[in-house]
Amino acid sequence: MRAIVYSRPGSSSVLEPVDREPGQPGPGEVRVRVAVSGVNPTDWKARASKPLESVEVVPNQDGAGIVDAVGSSVTGLRVGDRVWIFLAAHERPTGTAQEFTVVPASRAVRLPDGVGFDVAASLGVPAMTAHRALTVHEFGPSHLAPGALDDRVVLVQGGAGAVGHAAIQLAVWAGATVIATVSSDEKAELARAAGAHHVLRYPDAELAARVLELVPGGVDHIVEVALAQNAAFDVEVLANHGSIGYYANNNGDEFTAPIVTSFAKNARWQGLLLYTVGTEALAVAAEDITAALEAGVLPVGADAGLPLTWFPLDETAAAHDAVEAGVTGKVLIRVADDLV
Repeated sequence: MRAIVYSRPGSSSVLEPVDREPGQPGPGEVRVRVAVSGVNPTDWKARASKPLESVEVVPNQDGAGIVDAVGSSVTGLRVGDRVWIFLAAHERPTGTAQEFTVVPASRAVRLPDGVGFDVAASLGVPAMTAHRALTVHEFGPSHLAPGALDDRVVLVQGGAGAVGHAAIQLAVWAGATVIATVSSDEKAELARAAGAHHVLRYPDAELAARVLELVPGGVDHIVEVALAQNAAFDVEVLANHGSIGYYANNNGDEFTAPIVTSFAKNARWQGLLLYTVGTEALAVAAEDITAALEAGVLPVGADAGLPLTWFPLDETAAAHDAVEAGVTGKVLIRVADDLV
């Protein structure tokens, strides 16, 4: 089979194609014939700087394909099932930038009928991060479903990104009123296409006033991509007992916030990292995302607010470079032409 590997950290130039035999699933594992591999910022960042714990690493956490072999003690999946994959390369050297990947069965989730592999490979890190951000409020919910966020207001910072896109879609599905912030008119159209009820441009010295004009009582949930830049603003527009779920360090590695206003509003600052969030939270997210898929809630493509940029497997380095450069939308790698 074809695979893309790297044997040392570095720029995308360390990625190289190899031919190797597919791995065999052990107990509790499945082997998936990969149709599409999804690329996230975490993939190029890990490749660029994370020390290797094995001789070679196949990158990319997310993907989609068809179960090809099943190890012992696996229940709930069988050969021929179409699945979406998350955290394929977490604590393992075998991501989805290859024709076959072996993953724990818990990280391969059966796809509802009619859901394309483009959608499936766009889930994983973005959708599960968005789910977590929407379920860390002091008063819940712990699950997302229609009505779960009724009467709540959600602010999505960076509504045209992959996490922001999924957060808008999931929050609207769960009944929330959604405000998204974006940096351009083009991105505003994407956030609207995803379903945001209100879209605001930044930078804007009056941005907090515009949010509070829409929701005088403040926002209940904030999905935050740039906390170093936005912490004080977030506290200003937060409702009492509101939550700020932050998942990235865009525009800075440290943040400061008004202490009195924060504790006066009982603000909850919640960091979000899927690698350490725990198996229960991952399982809940996988369950709820699959229910959303069954409801047709998570489409992708420019018309749905998430443009797709495609690369062939042999151009995985270019795909990583595109994500590092901040391309708008989702970067996908076509691994199996006959399945996509």
